[in-house]
Amino acid sequence: MVAAGTVLGSLSLLSLLTYGYLAWDSLGQRPGDTGSGPGSSPPSTQPHIIFILADDQGFRDVGYHGSEIRTPTLDQLAAEGVKLENYYVQPMCTPSRSQFITGKYQIHTGLQHSIIRPTQPNCLPLDNVTLPQKLKEVGYSTHMVGKWHLGFYRRECMPTQRGFDTFFGSLLGSGDYYTHFKCDSPGICGYDLYENDSAAWDHDNGIYSTQMYTQKVQQILASHDPRKPIFLYIAYQAVHSPLQAPGKYFENYRSINNINRRRYAAMLACLDEAINNVTLTLKKFGYYENSIIIYSSDNGGQPMAGGSNWPLRGSKGTYWEGGIRAVGFVHSPLLKNKGSVCKELVHITDWFPTLITLAEGQIDEDIQLDGYDIWETISEGRRSPRVDILHNIDPIYTKAKNGSLAAGYGIWNTAIQSAIRVKHWKLLTGNPGYSDWVPPQAFSNAGPNRWHNERVSWSAGKTVWLFNITADPYERVDLSAKYPDVVKQLMRRLSQFNKTAVPVRYPPKDPRSNPKLNGGVWGPWFKEDEKKKKPDKSKGAKKPKKSKKK
Repeated sequence: MVAAGTVLGSLSLLSLLTYGYLAWDSLGQRPGDTGSGPGSSPPSTQPHIIFILADDQGFRDVGYHGSEIRTPTLDQLAAEGVKLENYYVQPMCTPSRSQFITGKYQIHTGLQHSIIRPTQPNCLPLDNVTLPQKLKEVGYSTHMVGKWHLGFYRRECMPTQRGFDTFFGSLLGSGDYYTHFKCDSPGICGYDLYENDSAAWDHDNGIYSTQMYTQKVQQILASHDPRKPIFLYIAYQAVHSPLQAPGKYFENYRSINNINRRRYAAMLACLDEAINNVTLTLKKFGYYENSIIIYSSDNGGQPMAGGSNWPLRGSKGTYWEGGIRAVGFVHSPLLKNKGSVCKELVHITDWFPTLITLAEGQIDEDIQLDGYDIWETISEGRRSPRVDILHNIDPIYTKAKNGSLAAGYGIWNTAIQSAIRVKHWKLLTGNPGYSDWVPPQAFSNAGPNRWHNERVSWSAGKTVWLFNITADPYERVDLSAKYPDVVKQLMRRLSQFNKTAVPVRYPPKDPRSNPKLNGGVWGPWFKEDEKKKKPDKSKGAKKPKKSKKK
């Protein structure tokens, strides 16, 4: 450390950030400290925007939701900010990320089915304007650190081509936290750590990704001028599987018998410390007083991988509340109602118009957004402009065997997987996914022990559910038979949304995606010269056929 500190002289702190994971707690500071510290400067009129996205964090998996996993940083930041307690995301990685960065529902980008697989020639459609692109228009420096998962088969799909000045992180949905290797299937394996548009071999020192990404964020903040606005999108890999964490974070969780839950707890403890370090770096370099820190999970937790959504129903990958109701809060000195709880309806698409407006940017009239500007709702406690959320319509998900248009009163085919929220009401159709409630006791053994789960006995042929989420957030009382008129009303709304849907983009895998053909690295494989040659060849092949027919 001493040697590193002498390299840059006046920027000795930057050296520490580069070569080691700085122990800010040794300075006797926690995130709530208000000192601006050295390097502070007059704030720009536009706020610094720090969006932190956790991966697969369960609804219960934060201290202030009653978890046995301690998250002092998240608890304090949330307590001093605004907790979002009616906040929704999508049930999986790609859908939430695409909606955050475009402000559009999946049905309006073509990504309404599943996730983007590593071998698929697919990405967020290039005709969609992204949040970093809009922020760059008004002078922001834009940086992304962490997990992309919005496709990369063409160079134009890469983060640096979608509005980010710099990118350091992974392109895929998961991978080893230390080696950054990922196997999509036997023999289809590759390296997945990037700096901008190239594999980051030189920056790979075997450091745990949560810590490595935090160091990168600290370097970015140390080298940027805080008088100029910055947008930092920090998409941590944690706490997604594989379940890995440095040994020291297990110390407080030896009593957790369930090995997956214990590993998950250690991962979350490390993540909490990382966010503490990010927050304190914002203060050290003079960003904090003019910053907006937003924290969100991308979807619900996966109980089989240690996550807990209790007391909500279901898990990641489902449209039950446990899959889509997320941990979220906003922390900022710019908030008017600090220390409050927002119970108004908020969705991940809302960040796009909210942040562009805060940044003094313009939203083009021809962009059909599904998000709303909810800053006054969060900061001042006003009513949300949002009254409904289309959770999704997936026309190619496995159809419910007993669903039909007749079961949907001739309005909606209940075989189709869909979910919608309108005010207090939530309607689900088709196959909503794994529907158990998984209480904390389920993690007491090697399990989760399915005997502890509250199992659901399905009524034969059931493909429609209706809940009053305000009165029954745990989805225990199905009201579809009691209120058929409400069911019809929500089905009509589904039908209206469906008329605006674009075709699903879910192409078959492309063998050219194999990392063995790309130097052992996951990365763009669709070359522009191939794209141009192929149509020419096909045209040339068709001409003789046409002449023969003539």
